[in-house]
Amino acid sequence: MAGHSHWAGIKHRKGRADKERSKTFSKLSREITVAAKLGDKDPDMNPRLRTAIQAAKQANMPKENILRAINRSDFSNDKNFENLRYEGFCPFNVAVIIETLTDNKNRSASSIRTVLQKNGGRLGETGSTQHMFQRCGVIHIEKDKVSEDQAFEMATSLGAKDCLLTNGFHEVVTEKDDFYKIKSELENKIGNFSYSAIEWRALNHLNLNKDQSKKIIEVLSALEELDDVQNIYTNANLNN
Repeated sequence: MAGHSHWAGIKHRKGRADKERSKTFSKLSREITVAAKLGDKDPDMNPRLRTAIQAAKQANMPKENILRAINRSDFSNDKNFENLRYEGFCPFNVAVIIETLTDNKNRSASSIRTVLQKNGGRLGETGSTQHMFQRCGVIHIEKDKVSEDQAFEMATSLGAKDCLLTNGFHEVVTEKDDFYKIKSELENKIGNFSYSAIEWRALNHLNLNKDQSKKIIEVLSALEELDDVQNIYTNANLNN
């Protein structure tokens, strides 16, 4: 729960490490449980579960927590979680896409609407911001695993859209429908990654000054505190 239009890649963690760690573990556990419930409990046979487990490991979730989340899928028949997407605007007309994993869509919508309205934003209709983003797969490979030329050659030969070196890692961008196929092929060649996910990426970005960025960070932090919220994407270039 990282990226570029993905808010988690730039969020601040000042003095709330333990609390945020617990919140992150809770959200990752929910995704693991749902992925195991909807598919095979063997991650090699279930791409969604494999990706969820990798995200948990990247967040340093203990192995026993991961196993507990998988086993919990056998006993979670009383709750039917679904992935729902909400779209809206923060102050300064900053667009957001909010992904949730929830067993109560009315609760999720109400909570998100309240946070946005309290901070001068608004919850939009489905499609109100989606056209400002594109759906794509994103894979980060540590630069010490392969050279820039090797990463580019592998990515393009597998049908990726782009591959570039940024912030100390190779970033491979794929079409959404090709993500799991390309991810599996790359895993076979080089092992695990520092990050991999399907994201919403902004087609164009809004540049904000420091005061505006501070306000947007406050809103995004409040949204992320909500239990049902899994991922947040924005078209803001935050100046922090």
